[in-house]
Amino acid sequence: MAFEPLDATFRRRILVADDEPHIRRVLSTLLESNSFQVDEAANGREALERVASEAVYDFVLLDLMMPFASGLEVLQRIREDPRRTSTPVIILTAKGQDTDRDDAFERGADDFLTKPFSPKKLLARIEEILDRR
Repeated sequence: MAFEPLDATFRRRILVADDEPHIRRVLSTLLESNSFQVDEAANGREALERVASEAVYDFVLLDLMMPFASGLEVLQRIREDPRRTSTPVIILTAKGQDTDRDDAFERGADDFLTKPFSPKKLLARIEEILDRR
């Protein structure tokens, strides 16, 4: 089921941070086709810059392993920022060990999904988390 915007001009904004261009492209296409506005970050430094900006994000998707700063570092910065403490975050990663999952949840991730992931399931999970807010 596709996300239905409240009106024609309303689009939720999502930050997608992943160092793999193919994954960013797949996520952006999926999200944009479901009425989301997508900002991309190609590495941890770019993600940290976006998080520090004045941009308002309704959701963040983070890869764990990125150059310059890990997804966990970006997640920690999000949770320390008073403007972003309640911004939902899903970790998307090829690194699916229990310790990685535990670290992500301890730092405040809303969910943790391993690659490869089902685009339909990811979209459903995003909508489920947004509906709870």
